[in-house]
Amino acid sequence: MKKETILVAVVALIVGLLGGYLVFSIGSGGKGQQQAAPAMPGGAASPTDYASRIAQAEKIVAQDPKNKSAWLSLANDYFDTEQAQKAINAYSKVLEIEPDNPNVLTDQGIMYRKVGWYDKALANFERAQKIDPKHQQSLFNAGIVYSVDLKDHVKARPYWKKILEIDPNGATAMQVKSMMQGGGPEAPPAAQPAMK
Repeated sequence: MKKETILVAVVALIVGLLGGYLVFSIGSGGKGQQQAAPAMPGGAASPTDYASRIAQAEKIVAQDPKNKSAWLSLANDYFDTEQAQKAINAYSKVLEIEPDNPNVLTDQGIMYRKVGWYDKALANFERAQKIDPKHQQSLFNAGIVYSVDLKDHVKARPYWKKILEIDPNGATAMQVKSMMQGGGPEAPPAAQPAMK
């Protein structure tokens, strides 16, 4: 078998595993370990569901600006609907209430990356690492910023090697192994949200 065929098979396996994880996470009603406020409506995440949930969360935070769950739900919905600047602002509100949340820092970092603020993204990922040195999503995303955005594969490797130390057989480790063997990703991989 050619190396390209093996690489394609490994990437397909990883995408399938991550897709299954996402389907399971969404089906179980939560984003990672964070739970939305009980008052927030659920749904199949159709565009109208997002619009409705965003409108409701915006009303809640206008009346109760310290409602962490509503801010988090709003930030996640902005993230999912690719409204990066609004997501960054909403995650900032969550971090005002709970400043040491590595998942929120990572997801905000992904939004910083989306708007091209790589230094801020890396700062968030580093801060998440200080809080939780085994936080794989922040490690992975720091590696992506260095490898894909800054074209510095050398600086990406320590982050990815740490993932391999933490969970050498996990889905993220498999993706990292394929990227490291090829000297970097051939096509930019998607960022890995901490709470999606």
